[in-house]
Amino acid sequence: MKKVSVSEAVEYVAPKHHGCTTLRLQGKDETGITKFTVGYSHFLPGGGADFDASPTEKVYFCTQGEITVTDKDGNEIVLKPMDSIFIGANEGRAIKNNTKFPASMLVIIG
Repeated sequence: MKKVSVSEAVEYVAPKHHGCTTLRLQGKDETGITKFTVGYSHFLPGGGADFDASPTEKVYFCTQGEITVTDKDGNEIVLKPMDSIFIGANEGRAIKNNTKFPASMLVIIG
């Protein structure tokens, strides 16, 4: 077991993200996990991520505010606190905080 306090979390730059801060809570370098990583992202109003896809599966779990996730067909899914969404490998998505308040989400990537 290895505890990681948020004060120890490593900030990293997520590609194609803007208006946000991303922290890695759990991962290979932090705790030796080899099958997935856990991050925590904070989005300012208007912040988000450009449309992109990656070969990994993802789960977004909204903890605060509202996050809008847009799929390849332009469908928008709004995540509110305690809502989550699964994004399959190579499935494109965009993210945006369309509100006037900060929003945060837990990000699990495997």
